Amino acid sequence: MEQRSLLQRAIARPEFGPFVLLVVELAIFGGINPDFLSADNLSNILAFTVELGLIALAMTLLMTSGEFDLSVGSLFGFSPVLMWTLFNSGATPLWAAFLIALVVAALIGWVNGLFVTRLKIPSFLVTLGMLLVVRGTALFVTNGFPQRTWNAGDQPLAELLVGTFYIGNFRVYMSLLWFAIAAIVLGYVLTKTKAGNWIQAAGGNPNAARARGVNVDATKVWLFILCSVLSTLAGVISSIRTSSANPNSGTGYELEVIAMVVIGGTALTGGRGTIIGTVLGIFILRVMRNGIVLIGVPGLAYNIFIGAIILGMMALHSWLDRRHQEGR
Repeated sequence: MEQRSLLQRAIARPEFGPFVLLVVELAIFGGINPDFLSADNLSNILAFTVELGLIALAMTLLMTSGEFDLSVGSLFGFSPVLMWTLFNSGATPLWAAFLIALVVAALIGWVNGLFVTRLKIPSFLVTLGMLLVVRGTALFVTNGFPQRTWNAGDQPLAELLVGTFYIGNFRVYMSLLWFAIAAIVLGYVLTKTKAGNWIQAAGGNPNAARARGVNVDATKVWLFILCSVLSTLAGVISSIRTSSANPNSGTGYELEVIAMVVIGGTALTGGRGTIIGTVLGIFILRVMRNGIVLIGVPGLAYNIFIGAIILGMMALHSWLDRRHQEGR
């Protein structure tokens, strides 16, 4: 009876569905093409996972609070452009350009938060407008051309962010460690701290949260700032890894990030979020993108699979919620 109860509780958790789906993906792709489970391919999957993953972690907290940010993809492209423009022009050393990019991103997140909390404009409209402003600025500054980054290899910052080391034959990027640290810290914040309670209360019932002394507006502003800063970090990591700071980078990332978070079990309406689920959602989509190519499915079909996964996982989460409310 106790074992059955533990199984029922495990099935009821929002992370259960994503975990099963990820295992099924790995089994199918590994069975069709043994190269999928090779050390080199798994290393590549992890390398690409970091960039969208960092944004998704921050988006999890923001969506738990009842808001979301459509400007993250534009910041992913704009911030590296800003950093490399400052560095290549000789205006600042690379580390200073990186800090300036982070500060500018924080200011953009702060503006998003103020518009949402003070002016009471829906986050969809605010961040959509910011997306256009930031993307347009990046294109205007660069005339639409990528910025030169290929002399970054000898920079300590590049080694710190995307340097590599080996565990046996398995290549690990430093950026993966930063992703792991961010996941652990944000997971702890969301589930074990007063700030995490505030975030969930702000998304679940903001009026009741205010009545109990929760500073809902400040909580949301800080989460918008977090989204912008981690989007900048992700963009900088990508620019160093690919040796290119393209103003068009990150186009469409905002929707893919939201998909990762929702697939992982975070409620789109706020009040419930899970970092573990988001990590699973990140791997589900990155494994899918890599696996369909290795088994011979055209990469252009990727969005078909993503849409199907989103619909399927939403149906599963809805079913599990109903069972939980019925006490089954």
